[in-house]
Amino acid sequence: MSLLTYTFESQYLNGNTQVSVILPDKPRDVSPETFYRGGKRYKVLWLLHGTCGDNNDWIRRTNIELYAAEKNLAVVMPSALNSNYSNWEETMLGYNMYDYLTEELMPLIYGWFPVSDKRNDNFIAGLSMGGRGAIKYAVNHPGRFAAAAVLSAVPVELSKMRCGDPNILLDLDNPRTMTTLKNAGGFEAFVHSNENVWAILDEKVNTGELPRLMFACGEDDAVLYGLFCDFQKHAQETGLKAHWYSLPGYGHEWRFWDLGIQEAIRFFGLDEECGGPY
Repeated sequence: MSLLTYTFESQYLNGNTQVSVILPDKPRDVSPETFYRGGKRYKVLWLLHGTCGDNNDWIRRTNIELYAAEKNLAVVMPSALNSNYSNWEETMLGYNMYDYLTEELMPLIYGWFPVSDKRNDNFIAGLSMGGRGAIKYAVNHPGRFAAAAVLSAVPVELSKMRCGDPNILLDLDNPRTMTTLKNAGGFEAFVHSNENVWAILDEKVNTGELPRLMFACGEDDAVLYGLFCDFQKHAQETGLKAHWYSLPGYGHEWRFWDLGIQEAIRFFGLDEECGGPY
């Protein structure tokens, strides 16, 4: 595979940022002239990192290059700091990560790289914070993605959040939650925003708009697995169709995410095999 790291000044992030891009290699039996000037547009996976990560995480900690090579898949991995893939308009000069992906990075990648902008050729996945980002983009921009894979993240019913809840994802006193709610303009504003994935899924479950969805969680993930099971039950009750993937003996960890992204690529149904050196 070809691996590029591109640094540029982002209008939406108000500063320099980086994105890593994996592109398929030239098959050895194809001439450079034919391959590089052939005009082929590849299917693309938008792959999001988790908290404290960056655009290099998936490359350093998994075999994503190999998995992409096996399917001739391009992979785009942005850097998002600890933004929750949300807009932070009052942070410094503004760090509008949610809009950055769809309004700036996607046009850049489609315009400058050999990837397809067709819905059926675009997929999104992420782990932990990146999983929350992936499902948020999938439900709010369903026309952009054929499928989404959510690893070690899950929509939560916001009405169940309360101060002092033992689960940090439901605890309104959790410092990260408090900052997130303040950024959104308060709890009520958050409930009625694009962040309320639980409610948006309920609204769109029978519309036919949603991309195909996969949810994955390690069964030893102390924070998430109970919420994962709760959401799976809710999805079954509302008729939300999804692929569910869980494994015993795995927590919130890269061993699981390496397996999870392989399952996601299988779930996406990519049928093109690589002709390169792998």
